Amino acid sequence: MKRNLCGLTVLFCGLGLAAAGCVAEPVEDTGVAQSEITYGELDGDDHPGVVLLIADVGGGPAWRCSATLLSPTVVLTAGHCTEGASGGRIYFESDVQNGDNNYPFAGNNSVEAVSMNLYPEYLNLPWFMADVGVVILEEPGVDWLDPGDYGVLPELNQFDVLKTKRGKQVTDFTAVGYGLQMINPVFMEAVKVRMRSNPSLIQINGGLVGDFSLLLTNNASTGGTCFGDSGGPNFYGDSMVVAGVTSFGMNGNCAGTGGVFRMDRAGPLAWVSSFLNE
Repeated sequence: MKRNLCGLTVLFCGLGLAAAGCVAEPVEDTGVAQSEITYGELDGDDHPGVVLLIADVGGGPAWRCSATLLSPTVVLTAGHCTEGASGGRIYFESDVQNGDNNYPFAGNNSVEAVSMNLYPEYLNLPWFMADVGVVILEEPGVDWLDPGDYGVLPELNQFDVLKTKRGKQVTDFTAVGYGLQMINPVFMEAVKVRMRSNPSLIQINGGLVGDFSLLLTNNASTGGTCFGDSGGPNFYGDSMVVAGVTSFGMNGNCAGTGGVFRMDRAGPLAWVSSFLNE
């Protein structure tokens, strides 16, 4: 699932909150999970509206991503998480690894999707310019969330005012997801536990990201995203405003930087809002 962006090898992302983004993670994890968490923190009950998404192909589980409940039945994720999926299911425990859910199949603490939707422009533009998807659930995923626990869409062009100052990393975000916590050529930590980190803005409106993405840090100081965090939210500061969804990374070790598809652009914002208005 590698793609090329401006001549650079780019991997689809998923969050590990250890290093920076990559791809939707296959359901079959490899490696041995250990207790140490790298470059991120356990989220616990801080963001109960962030969920784990399993995409199905041909009736069987194929890959996993992260996602955000915008309402009881509308779930925001990345386009590459819904592309080619014939179905899906969300899991909403903070610790899916050790929870009561029959992962990756139907079970307690999970809800089936009735549709896996791909932003129409995804098929017309380079994928990284249209990387947003929406999952509709057959019934409310959770009935115990407070209104403030749901993700909130930004205002139109809200983040155009953000800047980096003389190369200094400014403006913190809160990235949340269920992806890998550690990866290198011989070891992978892949427990399915909701985590968070606080990456900072590196680039906006120009260069590699154009006006459709944000480039955020991914290092030991700020944390970042990795395989399995794809589609997860990058909240603006400590708010529940979803600045964008985790989209891509620059290398297979989830290190350096992470790409976030912006949700404050007119087309994606209107398309996602249409599901909330139905």
